[in-house]
Amino acid sequence: MLIWALYPDNPYGYYTLLRFICCACFAFIAFRYHETGKETWVWIFAVAAIIYNPFIRIHLSREIWSVANIATILIISASLYTQNKKP
Repeated sequence: MLIWALYPDNPYGYYTLLRFICCACFAFIAFRYHETGKETWVWIFAVAAIIYNPFIRIHLSREIWSVANIATILIISASLYTQNKKP
């Protein structure tokens, strides 16, 4: 959804749905990282959940949201890489 959000002609409802889904997913991921004791990832995903919060919105320009979406994609990729990395 974050990749598709970079497409400029999406309707506003798409971004509202994106906020609900991202906020819920990031809050859940933060909770799961809290259970495993990885506090750095807890904070990163908690901040992401706050940024994508659909109830108290952060109003940014489309360009800044595009950068935020790309940064979020990179954060998710990094967390998956470090999660699957063997000690």
